[in-house]
Amino acid sequence: MRLDFPPKHTETIGAVKIHSLQKIYEIDSGYNVNSKMQQNNNSTTAFDNRKLSKKCANMAIVIPVKNEKLSLLEGVLSGIPNECLIIIVSNSQRTPVDRYAMEVEMVKQFSQFSNKKISIIHQRDPNLSRIFHKINYTSILDQHSQVRRGKAEGMVIGILLAKIQGKKYVGFIDSDNYFPGAVNEYVKIFASGFAMAESCLSNVRVCWRSKPKIANNKVYFPRWGRVSEHSNKYLNDLISYITGYETDIITTGNAGEHALSMSLAENMEFASGYSVEPYELVNILENFGGIIKGSKSAHKDNVEIFQIETRNPHFHEDKGDDHVTSMLQESLSAINNSKICNTDITRDIKNHLLVLQQKTNQINSRINGSANNHIMDPIKIIPIDKFNELVIDSPKLLHLFNTSES
Repeated sequence: MRLDFPPKHTETIGAVKIHSLQKIYEIDSGYNVNSKMQQNNNSTTAFDNRKLSKKCANMAIVIPVKNEKLSLLEGVLSGIPNECLIIIVSNSQRTPVDRYAMEVEMVKQFSQFSNKKISIIHQRDPNLSRIFHKINYTSILDQHSQVRRGKAEGMVIGILLAKIQGKKYVGFIDSDNYFPGAVNEYVKIFASGFAMAESCLSNVRVCWRSKPKIANNKVYFPRWGRVSEHSNKYLNDLISYITGYETDIITTGNAGEHALSMSLAENMEFASGYSVEPYELVNILENFGGIIKGSKSAHKDNVEIFQIETRNPHFHEDKGDDHVTSMLQESLSAINNSKICNTDITRDIKNHLLVLQQKTNQINSRINGSANNHIMDPIKIIPIDKFNELVIDSPKLLHLFNTSES
């Protein structure tokens, strides 16, 4: 893969370096880039397949799933490079039809044909809830002591399963993508970002080149999604307030496709629901930006945030207007409730959500700012050996196919 490097611009906030959007010039730059002179020119850098393959071998790809079409999920699996460990965290229904059992059977057959390393677990399994209770990681549990139903909870479970497998990186890909080729590009973007990183604390975020829509029998290629446009605006307002200079550097506020180095992932808090992606940026700024007095980091390294634009369009399942509205409300709430958000931005967000309420006639407690996003503790507090032991002692909890423990 060949892309812009070094990035054209970087915003530095405390120990956080946010790189401007990088463009891909070659999705595949070849297998044997022999020397640094061949690899680099004045404005681009190429990472050959050998180097990307090594990064993929140290990476787990987590796929949160909820009642997805099996053929769609299989297509996503087919796009992930074979070197990666795939971790599926399902929140699919168990009754009256056991969709999770259908997913397990499909994954079993697919893994046999593809020889891919795949783990699959159900996040609402009572055994998993009991494990979290035993290790006192209760921020992932609801009032009934069960794992909460959100996407972020599935992501946290995926990170933990990647950690017990010794992976250095963990990437997240949504299960509703119609283009396996786009999925393959996402993983190469993750690997390229980690290859560029100088710090062990790194976040690679995908910016879709376009999100195709079909209207009036024509295909349109809008640049931004209906949620990302607004999340990006308010995150940029937040950074502009911090630095004193207007910026538009954030283009990946709601990047469902993104990746974290394990060193960063285990030190982050995660917000439940659809607020998870923008809250990651907010949480990094809160913990590493040097903005909040008394905040301390466990690392002396900088946090590097890479944003890379795809060549493939992002064409995914249309979940409807209610889904978009919920995403927007929760995403903006994550920014609004931040410790570093000033009163002017808070006022603008509240006014935005009030207009949204009037348009949709929905009543949501987040609109008046009275509700906070549920925040989960960093997973570094979890005794990982004990967690691994408890998972192994629950033989029906985790299904493993073509892995070293299968």
